[in-house]
Amino acid sequence: MPEVTAEPTAQGREAPRGGWQPYHTLWAMLLGGWLFSYADRTITGPVVTWLIEHDHAMLGSASHPHALGGLIGSLFFAGYMLTQFPGGYLGDRFGHRTMLAVSLLWAGVATLASGLMTGLIAFVVLRVLTGLGEGVFYSNDRSLIAQRTPPAKAGLGMGVAITGLAIGLTIATISAPYLIDWGGEVLGEEDAWRMPFLVLGGATLAFGWVTAVYMRRIGGPLKATGSTLRLLGISAVLCAAVMAVYLIADGAGMPSWGVAVLECVLAFLLIGAIFARRSSNLGSVSRNRNVLLLSFAFIAVMWNLWFFSFWSVSIVADAAHSSFQNAALVATFNAGAGILGFPAGGRLSDRAKARGWGRRPLLIAFTVVQGVLVLVFAAYLQANEKPSLWVMSILLFVTSLFFNALQPMAHALLNDVVDGAERGAAFGLFNLVGEIGAVVSPALSGTLFDHYGSWTHAVYIDGALMLASAGLYVLIRENTSPA
Repeated sequence: MPEVTAEPTAQGREAPRGGWQPYHTLWAMLLGGWLFSYADRTITGPVVTWLIEHDHAMLGSASHPHALGGLIGSLFFAGYMLTQFPGGYLGDRFGHRTMLAVSLLWAGVATLASGLMTGLIAFVVLRVLTGLGEGVFYSNDRSLIAQRTPPAKAGLGMGVAITGLAIGLTIATISAPYLIDWGGEVLGEEDAWRMPFLVLGGATLAFGWVTAVYMRRIGGPLKATGSTLRLLGISAVLCAAVMAVYLIADGAGMPSWGVAVLECVLAFLLIGAIFARRSSNLGSVSRNRNVLLLSFAFIAVMWNLWFFSFWSVSIVADAAHSSFQNAALVATFNAGAGILGFPAGGRLSDRAKARGWGRRPLLIAFTVVQGVLVLVFAAYLQANEKPSLWVMSILLFVTSLFFNALQPMAHALLNDVVDGAERGAAFGLFNLVGEIGAVVSPALSGTLFDHYGSWTHAVYIDGALMLASAGLYVLIRENTSPA
């Protein structure tokens, strides 16, 4: 049955003006959760880039190393995608606080174990399992903020908390070369790549324990046993399915992007199962036109996020012929912009809603600007044989600023168009569909690079998809009454 303390009354969420409030502490804790979970998943991209540059045995003698490296990232997101809806449902049943704590502890253990693997298949299995555990964080984070934050500040709260995403991206990207160098000193050159997983996994595990203590304090005992067993059962089935698709398709000689597309078929089967239960409460969110439009528009958002997050170091290094360390520093401009963009987008969204304008017009405008800027970035790469690191830094920062700002706008708009009792399921479905972009993007983009020897084509595709998503936002029907 649902968590007794899950839904405070509207009156209880109307906090007094000024001063630090309990919901501010919640935002800060969830910011930390985003930070560690995103650092754990982001570190794979720089590590894969390092493995390719050093012709490491982990990737074997792959004739298309970028395609294989991208597939590793795609398989992580196959796992991450498939627990989006189950995670929201489990949160509605066992409590969002419980699922958040379980997710972080799971991610810490799985990331640590990733650094201990000795073979490619075992490593891929651990990244899939990491994704499956982290997949339950998103819907429960968004739901808990909506439940415990004054409605007029919901967008700001979602923006502040998800700022941890940008901080985690930045930390993972900028620290990767130094952690690998340290790993070379401690573990030897062959095993240097393990150190980022060991360090970040240990840090996530520690923060997961702190989160569990905090979640108990604000709402009582956590229903950890039942929820963890249910998640383990779901994850075992989904991990077996993901790996079966990978091994069968790889054995048949299918290209990496094709394997990623097949993994998305699993998501569509899950979505189909949800639609098949349209008469139940679980399936009621599938009848919400606005939820579906937002969900499919977000495929482009997650495509963009994990195209640049996974490959930004490689994009800069290849275009400017720079070192791994310099490329990582430039790539942090893409990640770091979220520290400003996320809270600013949430705040602007709340103000637009309060003034009766609605959140949708801002969401459309920011998406169009971001899509155009991505196309400008692609044109700059195409026109210059050796692009300036400074120009790329500025373009990455400004583009990412708009990109990160639009995300809490979409999250808050989704919160506005669903009933509170279905919030977890709605956010789960939203991110399940959106993560299709994250699954396909790394593998297909890596394949395009291997084919053309340049990232330009992949960047053009990214910008076009963002502009297409703006068209879907136009079709959303929003109630513009102030909160």
